[in-house]
Amino acid sequence: MDLDAAGWEYAPDPTGAGLRGLGPSHPGGPSGLTWSAVDLPHVFDPTPDTKAFHGQTGWYRLSVTRPTASPAGFDWGIRFDQVRRVADVFVDGRRVAVHSDPYAPFTVALPQLRDGRPHAVVVRADSHKAEEPREGWWNWGGMTRAATLVPLGAIVARDTGFLPQRTCRGDDCTWSVTVDTTLFNRGTTTVSARLAARLTTPDGKPAGRGTATSRPIAPGETARVRFRVPVADDDVQLWGPGHPALYGAALDTLGAGGAVQQHDAARIGLRTVTVHDGLLTLNGQPVELRGASIQEDVDGHGPALTDADVNGIVAQLKAVGANVTRAHYALDQRLQDKLDQAGIMVWTQAPIYHRDRLLVTADQRDTALSTVRAAVLQTRNHPSTITHSVANELSVIPDKVPGTAAFLRDARALTLDLDPTLPTSVDTLSYPGYPRQAAYAAFDLLGINSYFGWYPGKPGHSTADIRSLAPYLSGMRTMYPNSGLVLTEFGAEATMTGPATEKQTYAFQEVYTRNVLAAVKSAPTLSGAIYWTLREFAVKPAWDGGAQLPGADRNAIHHKGLVTYDGRPKPAYDVLRDDIRATPLDRPAADVALALGTRVPDRDRGGVGFGVALGILIAVGVLLVVDLWAFTGWRRALLDETRDARAAARRRRAQAVRARREAAEAEQAEAALRVA
Repeated sequence: MDLDAAGWEYAPDPTGAGLRGLGPSHPGGPSGLTWSAVDLPHVFDPTPDTKAFHGQTGWYRLSVTRPTASPAGFDWGIRFDQVRRVADVFVDGRRVAVHSDPYAPFTVALPQLRDGRPHAVVVRADSHKAEEPREGWWNWGGMTRAATLVPLGAIVARDTGFLPQRTCRGDDCTWSVTVDTTLFNRGTTTVSARLAARLTTPDGKPAGRGTATSRPIAPGETARVRFRVPVADDDVQLWGPGHPALYGAALDTLGAGGAVQQHDAARIGLRTVTVHDGLLTLNGQPVELRGASIQEDVDGHGPALTDADVNGIVAQLKAVGANVTRAHYALDQRLQDKLDQAGIMVWTQAPIYHRDRLLVTADQRDTALSTVRAAVLQTRNHPSTITHSVANELSVIPDKVPGTAAFLRDARALTLDLDPTLPTSVDTLSYPGYPRQAAYAAFDLLGINSYFGWYPGKPGHSTADIRSLAPYLSGMRTMYPNSGLVLTEFGAEATMTGPATEKQTYAFQEVYTRNVLAAVKSAPTLSGAIYWTLREFAVKPAWDGGAQLPGADRNAIHHKGLVTYDGRPKPAYDVLRDDIRATPLDRPAADVALALGTRVPDRDRGGVGFGVALGILIAVGVLLVVDLWAFTGWRRALLDETRDARAAARRRRAQAVRARREAAEAEQAEAALRVA
């Protein structure tokens, strides 16, 4: 039952004194505050006001009564999709829950509703934050997503996932959906729950059924259950851009006596996403991603998106032609539902950003892993999700930062456990001159956040010259030959007219965008590019986007967007749109062959003579070399011992130089982390 327009009231608490006026004597909320009616989602202040950036406190209240059509033996609870940052929940003046992750949904049981009388539910939202954790967006506060009244049976199924998989034996391929859920026994007796799943085709016809029974679950205990449901549809319809077919998936959880305790449903898509020979594939076809990232931030509403805002964001992505988008956190379910329907892919990500300082201890890493878990569970049912990125812009040398390396290892394992159907990923900083990192090489996909030609980089690791981007991309392929590579960020600030040689001008942004996309096209093993961002958003007070010009506009808005905060396209918007129109999603066979380093089939090259002739010349050359080797073998044997000794000495010297260089780089990187 949707509670978004159910009579919520809001009261700002600028002094933070509300807790002193709350208690059983004031069950309806703190005394002395000024209340007004609001609808959810709601944000304290939709204007990015500098005075409010470091945090505010506000109160929400609602009178809740047990619904008249309540199943026998059921309780009710409220699911909060998002409260930023810390939520204290009170019922009739008594605290019943505290939730401190602003990007994870949570449910609060309300057994008080059993008596059938109205009860006061009060939520204190506190958005105060310290310097850490770092975030690349505005510190909004409030109940910024939906709240829903949900029935709670004796057995509760939490975060049910429906994960499609294709299995092939030769040319014979079949589809199934793995049901993955965690059961919680709220009752007073040990029970074994029965699970019944069913699938339906996009037009509503039966497409498969499956059942499973949990082990005995004691009161207060949880048990994870996973089982597969074969897809019986003889004419499988795949999900993808241009054909976003959505199947129905449902799960009934049955308790003692066969009574249904919970019903879960989702719209899912049958699709495969893999990395093969370093190339990202969708449904077995190598793809070339093109699109722009988004932030949930609309002028006048901030992150408290209306349905019209959700539709507007999707419409903007479609207008530029994007086949993919990206965000730094799990998106509002309404928004990702619309992206599912529109056939726009999403590079999803956990909001772990520049977090190395908070990954040092085991407890800190557990907190971060909890955030990763929440992000995966919110996004894994959506066919638009093509990867789960565990973090954004951690250390460039995680192999030398033990806490970061441990987090990356555990986060990768966690995402694989929660969703084994998608490639794992992490988004990386781009500075040339650093060696390969084993912690990053373990991931299937690497996001490359590049600002070559915009930011200067670090001492000894310059990114000032846009011409360095193409060699850097080539170097990344050399270091990570098996990982898919996607340019996940690039962008330049633009707020004023002026020459293309001057940063912060619209003309510079236009030329910069064109140059980056040209570098992308010259990198055949790159699987696409995502501009940062489609639309401007609020980031932090007095934001300096990198131009470092005395007259540059320094306010709270991140000006790299291709569309202004109030909705006006910049000239670079046309550059991205035209590039997307000229870049098909499915990569031509000739491009794939070039990327894999193989000869293009004759029919795709337009001629055969050169290829045949080149092959003959190579074969003849090999024979001549073999003959020459045999003839001179006796002489080479005499030289081997001396040559090998010299080579070993050179290797020792090179290893010593490399060790000194890496130690210096590690010291510089750690110093940068301390200063950042």
